[in-house]
Amino acid sequence: MNIRRSDPGLKIIIVGAGKVGQTITETLTQEGHDIALIDNDPSKVREITNLYDILGVVGNGASLEIQREAGVDQADLLVAVTDSDELNLLCCIVASQFGKCSTIARVRTPDYSADASYLRDKLGLDMIFNPELESAKDMARILYLPTALEVNSFAHGLADMIRFKIPEGNRLDNMSIRDLGMTITNDILICGVDRDGEVTIPSGDFQLRSGDIISYVATRKESSRFLKEIGFKTRQVKSTMIVGGGRVTHYLADLLLKRGIEVKIIENDRERCEQLTELLPRAIIINGDGTNTELLKEEGISEVGSFVPMTGIDEENILLSLYAGKNSNAKVITRIKRSNFSEVIGNLDLGSVIYPKYITSEAIIKYVRAKTAGVGSNIETLYQIFDDRAEALEFRITEQSRVTDTELIDLRVKKGVLVACILRGGKLIIPSGHDFIKSGDNVVIVTTRKGFTSITDILEE
Repeated sequence: MNIRRSDPGLKIIIVGAGKVGQTITETLTQEGHDIALIDNDPSKVREITNLYDILGVVGNGASLEIQREAGVDQADLLVAVTDSDELNLLCCIVASQFGKCSTIARVRTPDYSADASYLRDKLGLDMIFNPELESAKDMARILYLPTALEVNSFAHGLADMIRFKIPEGNRLDNMSIRDLGMTITNDILICGVDRDGEVTIPSGDFQLRSGDIISYVATRKESSRFLKEIGFKTRQVKSTMIVGGGRVTHYLADLLLKRGIEVKIIENDRERCEQLTELLPRAIIINGDGTNTELLKEEGISEVGSFVPMTGIDEENILLSLYAGKNSNAKVITRIKRSNFSEVIGNLDLGSVIYPKYITSEAIIKYVRAKTAGVGSNIETLYQIFDDRAEALEFRITEQSRVTDTELIDLRVKKGVLVACILRGGKLIIPSGHDFIKSGDNVVIVTTRKGFTSITDILEE
């Protein structure tokens, strides 16, 4: 269920009609904002404007004339997500100079990312976002805890939300959540269960089954203790093989090498191999076709601790992941740019699946919601979980409101909403019905609803 705004929302210009531009358009339109889309390609603009009630403008997004046609003079925000970093930066400069709107630029080149703070300050941008770097960080967190399908962090790492699949024969099979708390630990909170494609915010009598994909919140220490208790390994991988030598590979390899993880990269382009050798002197760089199964065997796919296919083609990545799953015990991460066939993909054993476009849209949607939020709370973190069928939001409670100083059991919380944890004074509280929210807390909410901008949105009217 999506929240429709009672006020007119923000006027937002999106430059770039690619996958990310369409994802942002879809979400922000559903949340009641007034969207104008700019792109040079008439067919892309026509396709998206036929799907959504938005204004489409064909032309160069860095042109003041085109921006004025899209309404930059009255806009609250311009988001530039074209394939060109330079064009994105120029679009934002023009909008900030000649309009009064906030600006967000997607910037993916490592050289620019290193100077992100400087560029943001000097060019007057509100946000510079690098989806490749954030994708690499997400992948690295999973490889540090390979049991997990997904790892999301809140409150600067004080709490993690871990997602994993219950295997056959595990002690959680046929155990109720209430019994889990009584027999294993009360220091975690299961906040979402994906069963047969349906996401449930579970109550205490909900009975877990093998095959369920569950998300839970805990500190890292308690999370590790819980996973060990139910029979999972919790040590980070020792080695990884990456197929494809693009920007995400560069970022990911750098993160892993700093943690002492061995990295081998297979890249078809010889010139790129030479570049990677200079950028990553501690990595092993192989010039060859990573889709060649004989080469994969020769380079040790059967013994490697983790395998990450990152070619530019989704179908190749999927096939490589399936091959690794059949021929090794490696932890597999699959990067997929398109989500048209997410239901089919969900039925394949692809390990952890990363969708870069969701990572970008999370950052932008969080900014938009924070910009439209009322007083009393700020959105600190936002994650689209269970393939965008639910959200996890972290609110910073800045003052007293209808949710503060009242036991949770007495709050009229909407269906499909769970208070997952409260962070107070550097400590994590897994809440019971008798806990309460105070001003100064950080509160993590998990919900199958969409569009929350304030902590008070969790309450029935």
